[in-house]
Amino acid sequence: MSYPHQAPARRPPAVALATAVLLLMALVALAYAVAGLLVLGGTVDRFRSAATGTSATAGDIDAIVALLRTSGVVSAVLSLLAGVLLAGLALGLGSGRAGARVATWVVSGLGLLCGCCGLAVLVGQRAAPLRLGADERSTAELLNLVGDAYPPWWIPLNAGLSVGQTLGYLVVAALLALPAANAWFRRRPAAPSGFPPAPHPAPPAPTTPSYRPAEDRP
Repeated sequence: MSYPHQAPARRPPAVALATAVLLLMALVALAYAVAGLLVLGGTVDRFRSAATGTSATAGDIDAIVALLRTSGVVSAVLSLLAGVLLAGLALGLGSGRAGARVATWVVSGLGLLCGCCGLAVLVGQRAAPLRLGADERSTAELLNLVGDAYPPWWIPLNAGLSVGQTLGYLVVAALLALPAANAWFRRRPAAPSGFPPAPHPAPPAPTTPSYRPAEDRP
């Protein structure tokens, strides 16, 4: 038996698609974390080879290498955490938790901001190489070599992932705002047995003392 204002138990296609998109983004985030750690060693080696022909000192080169390693590890950890978070949100959406939808909207907003900022940084690095003063010319030379030290496909991959991340969050946020999704997350929980709960038994009527005529009393 169904109740008024109770949504069907079947998950609507909009919620199912949003869940699938989040799971796909989680897998991509985990794969990116692994790929970032795998390319880190070769990137450092290529950077050292290219830096030997500059006017930078060994200390400057070691400082940039430490920066490369730190940024690579931090990026991998953040990507791993993002993948776990997206997977958790996907599971929450699939179970119909309204709090998961609100959290997904918040994460989508932050993800859109991070994706746009990351894409802007990549474009700026490729379009305008870093230029510093004469005293920091060696540091500028080293930083300009960082982009070339990565594999040729790494920068385009990051740009593509930034665009895909932005589109993915937009799609998820739009799907969760559809009327079918609203009905799914506002539904009333169904009774466990599929039947309305049995009414509570009425309390027994109070008993009145029986009346006996005066002549029958002892």
